[in-house]
Amino acid sequence: MRAPGSRSALGSLLVGLASVATLPVAIYATRYFGAYELLDAGWAIPVAVGLGLAAIALARRSRIQAAVSLASPRGRGVAGVGRFLGFLGLCMAAAALVALGVYGLLEYVGSRD
Repeated sequence: MRAPGSRSALGSLLVGLASVATLPVAIYATRYFGAYELLDAGWAIPVAVGLGLAAIALARRSRIQAAVSLASPRGRGVAGVGRFLGFLGLCMAAAALVALGVYGLLEYVGSRD
């Protein structure tokens, strides 16, 4: 029998890894597809945000299930890593969003001349 919250903790870890990997994979893909430019990788930002929030929610769910259960709390470390990866994915998405914003601002200022 599995400990309560262990599936949520594992899910949090996997979704957190996907959140962190989304932007680098999208940027890396721009090198191999001619019709796919670097600016098009910005469409991966909402995906990374969604996955990051899902990882944080799953980690929270795992911790709540472990706290309510009478069984020994397993998966707390895994949930913690998943939560960290979720926050890291959110930070990477925020940095990419700032980069796109600065690029858009520079394009706007440069086109006004």
